[in-house]
Amino acid sequence: MQSVVRQFLLDGDDGAEPDQVLKLPGSAFAVSGTSRSMTLRRLWLDTFDWRLYHSGLALEQVSRAGVTELTLTGRDGEVLASDRFGRAAAGGPDGAGRARPSWPGLLETLPLGPLRDRLGPVVGVRALLPVARAVSTVREARVLNSDEKTVARITVDRMSVTFPAAAAVPMHLAVSALRGYQNQALKVADLLAEAPGVAEASQSGLEAALAAAGRRPGDYSSKINVRMAPRMPAAAALVALLSALFDTLLANVHGTVRDLDTEFLHDLRIAVRRTRSALKLAGDVLPGGMAARFRPEFKWLGDLTTPTRDLDVYLLGYPDMAAGLVAATAEDLQPFHAHLERSRAAAQRQLARGLRSARFARLRRDWPEALAGAAARPASTRPSAARLAATRIARAHRRVLRDGRAITPASPPESLHELRKRCKELRYLLEFFGSLYDPGEHWRAVRELKALQDCLGEFQDTQVQREEIRDFAAQMMDQRAAPAATLLAMGEIAAGLAARQQRARTEFTGRFRDFASPAGQSRIRALTGVAAA
Repeated sequence: MQSVVRQFLLDGDDGAEPDQVLKLPGSAFAVSGTSRSMTLRRLWLDTFDWRLYHSGLALEQVSRAGVTELTLTGRDGEVLASDRFGRAAAGGPDGAGRARPSWPGLLETLPLGPLRDRLGPVVGVRALLPVARAVSTVREARVLNSDEKTVARITVDRMSVTFPAAAAVPMHLAVSALRGYQNQALKVADLLAEAPGVAEASQSGLEAALAAAGRRPGDYSSKINVRMAPRMPAAAALVALLSALFDTLLANVHGTVRDLDTEFLHDLRIAVRRTRSALKLAGDVLPGGMAARFRPEFKWLGDLTTPTRDLDVYLLGYPDMAAGLVAATAEDLQPFHAHLERSRAAAQRQLARGLRSARFARLRRDWPEALAGAAARPASTRPSAARLAATRIARAHRRVLRDGRAITPASPPESLHELRKRCKELRYLLEFFGSLYDPGEHWRAVRELKALQDCLGEFQDTQVQREEIRDFAAQMMDQRAAPAATLLAMGEIAAGLAARQQRARTEFTGRFRDFASPAGQSRIRALTGVAAA
């Protein structure tokens, strides 16, 4: 068993040669002759939003001589789990004859086992995608101590990146300790560190490959990351925000069309909703009727994404629905699952056609041109970004308080649905202009709003889902695909949704009271007051 203790880079420009460095001159260690070189095909995998990298993990697939090994390592290089595929090697692990997985792919691509178990909580519903590919020519040398015992191995790696761009990486040396010889391996590493032309490696293999190819890990996030200055012209601030949102939208089109995982559509849809809210709530600061021109196009795009996403929500929640049945069984519900999958496949085809349509192509062309034109126009310094944020957040906050205070136990469900929209508008405004505020104060203001939103969301979502389940049942009956047991199981789910809706309705009073408390109101006023000042 080996573990990497230190890694180095060898700078050929300084005349350092691996054979000379590996001699460890003047030490008590001897280095055996290096092994014959091997060619390794390397592939690093992560989700589109870099969930593994952000969790301090790296997933690497290495193929050679018909055998592929998939290895998950931690931040310090420790091997956490691995699996092997392809031709079984002598003495290899069970299952080595399995076919190598293909990527992109969901976790279901992998067989059950420790590797999949470790990945599951981090990766979730996201697909694993290739983020870098490389070819390495590797040689290995054994390091012997004075007793001629092998205490360490030094691996020399010449790597060339092939994806996301062709690039060469400086030669890499890795010192691995054999079990029981950690201290002696560390001494070997210290000797290497003192050799001319040898430098400590500050990057992992993935980071080195991406850096050579001109990319950095973690370069995508669905979060709003637009930095605004308080005195920035409001139009310029809004253009920067809308441009960033459109970048996020476009980044998710390919994965949505290919249906790689459900989160591509989720992130695309959120970018559309944020754009629509920004145009509605602050679009009047843009020049020349720009907001009025594009609002219908983003509404069309939002409507296009709705059917597939709604069905995704059902399918993602289906295991919990089936597990929660009491009178019925999961088998009774299976025809409903089949209906959802058929409906989802049809909706996805419509969505993909829409994203390939001439109308969407025009939006991809015209919207960036309009934003660029708005950015190029001489901008008035009035209002400033801070003033725009202060006035629009204060207005949205007043609407939430007004509508929430008007709700009584006798109010119809529609009044809570409208309040949810007003809360969502306030939440978006706080997100849009979050960079203008102290992070701690901003977080506290959002926290109570989010608790109220969650309650209102539970109330509305459960009502909508109850109505949709009735529609699904009618569709299945028309298609003669609804056995009596399935309809009864669906009725049980609808009853459970009704109970959840009632609980949310009961919780609403307390949630709104917390949000509308004097302390809660003062937090919003503090934000808008600072901006206005």
